[in-house]
Amino acid sequence: MQALQFIQSVPRYALTKALGRVARSIYWSDLACLQLRDVPEPRLPTPEWVRIATRYGGICGSDLGTILLHASTAASAVTSFPFTLGHENVGIIAEVGNAVDGIEVGQRVVVNPLLGCVTRGFRDLCPNCARGEPNLCLRFHQGTVSAGTMIGFCRDTGGSWSPSFVAHRSQVIPVPATLSDEEAVLAEPFGVALHAVLRNRPGDEQTVLVIGAGVIGLLTVAAIRATGSKARVIVTARYPFQAEAAARFGADVVLRARRGAELYRQVAQLTGAEVLKPVIGRPLVQGGADIVFDCVGSGRTIDDALRLARAGGRVVLVGLASTPSGVDWTPVWLHEVEIRGAVAYAVEEFCGEQVDAVRLAVRLMAQKVVDLKPLVTHRFALADYRQALETVTSKGSSGVIKAVFAFEPAVHVTS
Repeated sequence: MQALQFIQSVPRYALTKALGRVARSIYWSDLACLQLRDVPEPRLPTPEWVRIATRYGGICGSDLGTILLHASTAASAVTSFPFTLGHENVGIIAEVGNAVDGIEVGQRVVVNPLLGCVTRGFRDLCPNCARGEPNLCLRFHQGTVSAGTMIGFCRDTGGSWSPSFVAHRSQVIPVPATLSDEEAVLAEPFGVALHAVLRNRPGDEQTVLVIGAGVIGLLTVAAIRATGSKARVIVTARYPFQAEAAARFGADVVLRARRGAELYRQVAQLTGAEVLKPVIGRPLVQGGADIVFDCVGSGRTIDDALRLARAGGRVVLVGLASTPSGVDWTPVWLHEVEIRGAVAYAVEEFCGEQVDAVRLAVRLMAQKVVDLKPLVTHRFALADYRQALETVTSKGSSGVIKAVFAFEPAVHVTS
């Protein structure tokens, strides 16, 4: 089968890192670490695993961070190469191991891609997994499969940017018949947003600023509303179609000024803050939002988030920040701003219940609490990956919100 893989090659990395500054298409050229390759289907690591025939594999910001070489190389310590990209997924069970019960061939599922202790065959869970936080597992480099924080970054599992990948039985989540494939493929990123929001719940009386109206920013707005918060939500959006989507999902105010003095002025006006001008440098804001969700993760947006949070407020980094530059950390000590990271998903408390965030995402969509289907705007065949990547990195001209690779899986029993 064909798969889009990221290979380990220092010469390719260095060459594309240099040439990519001149032409972005270098990152998906024949010179790049990203390669469309013929590979065998991944085997089931143990009898507790299943094979999924992919229907949709979503293109995520973290995938783009990897391809565009924006991601920190620190993560390579818990990654195995070559890995098939793709952790956002929906598909059909094509094979089950002989130690798997309750999962049948032909069943439509999504997979929580995290590869924590349980998936790696450990019965004695690490402290974080035992606490319901497999996103913080201490054994991402150990166990029955090779290193990787999740499917899509692990050599042995494959990923959804191919017709077939494998998953542990504990990762499998059935998809109700009421959910379309377009909705189901968003369960994983919606789980990301639910985790960030439920770990940093805004009070009804608070003001929330969401920086960025890409998929994660929009899903963060949707998560705030889906979990019942009546907080005032302000969103920054770069493009008109993003602004429209943010309003549809429940944003109270959408700002088109993404940066600079105008953004600061608008946020200050909405929050009753004051913008002060230092002798040299960017403004200092006295007041601001109670919680800022940075859903971009660049040096500039992190700097904005710190400045636009009120004294004693909180900044939540939901975007894939790696090695940001140009960040002035003065607000952290001057205003005692709290910074929190949010990675993937975990077991969350919701309505008195402990529930996995990706399962909760499926449940909320199935209950029609939120309608995410319109977010999938573009579909591509795997062979057209260069066109797909050109599209998702040119949002202004393409109007893309979420793009997916589409497959027509042939379901069969493998003995």
